[in-house]
Amino acid sequence: MIRPTRVCRALAALTALLAVSTAAACGKEGSPPTKGPAPDKLPTYQVAKDFRLPSSPTWERAKKRGYFIVGAKEDQPYLGERDPATGLFSGFDIEIAKMMSASLGFPPKTIHFKTIASANRETALQNGQIDYYVGTYTINAMRKKLVGFAGPYFLAGQDLLVRKDENDIHGPQDLAGKRVCSASGSTPYQRIKTDYPKATLVAYDTYSVCVDNLLTYQVDAVTTDDAILIGFAAKVPDQLRVVGKPFSEEPYGIGVRRSDNALRMALNDALEAREKNGDWKRAFEATLGQSGVPAPTPPPIDRYPAS
Repeated sequence: MIRPTRVCRALAALTALLAVSTAAACGKEGSPPTKGPAPDKLPTYQVAKDFRLPSSPTWERAKKRGYFIVGAKEDQPYLGERDPATGLFSGFDIEIAKMMSASLGFPPKTIHFKTIASANRETALQNGQIDYYVGTYTINAMRKKLVGFAGPYFLAGQDLLVRKDENDIHGPQDLAGKRVCSASGSTPYQRIKTDYPKATLVAYDTYSVCVDNLLTYQVDAVTTDDAILIGFAAKVPDQLRVVGKPFSEEPYGIGVRRSDNALRMALNDALEAREKNGDWKRAFEATLGQSGVPAPTPPPIDRYPAS
């Protein structure tokens, strides 16, 4: 049942921080407000001098144009979010992209970020629309047949986001007959479809639309990685909460063109170096850590052989 007063109050809280009128937002598509770290609080990354990677066609193309084109998400709080007022991207994934650019010889400020929906990531890499992708991209065997992965640089787990007044959902075992929203083409969507077939799945291109539908009582839960859900819940803690325990392991990797093993290996080296010198932890604390989650130990890098 839709409760208009509560819905408008929830959307008003969101849109107020976006400086958008409540009247325009209530009943229409909106998303949790941009709430990222102040630019002066973010780490800076030393740019490698005289770096060369001639065996990587991707790096060579970037060198000719003078910058990397990086695929990212634009609606995931504390991970990958675009400020609608400035157009600037912020979040932990964005910081990972920046430190990789610096390690490969390009100043982070030169990156051209490009929003790519989950369902289009492989195509964007295969067609050369982007040089690499950093956006809560789970490494799995099926995707390895289509693209290459550096990392993982973070280990998440699938979980559930519900409204504060939801008392019937405590974990995936309670999803039978419930409307559950996730991103089309995502690993979480496929897991619910396969493992919890009695749930009624709803899919959109972005998780922010799922959250809008949750706040307006059109769905009962949103499912994706806990890191993403924690960010959304932190935006409106009086309206949303994450329930239960993670029921999967989602290793986030940096997507590259499958044939470009030189770039993949260089990114693995860069990740290892940035983890050792503290840049990884500083980036986490300045972004995703702002939601109250302490910096974990980075997962081991999977240096799988070229195929």
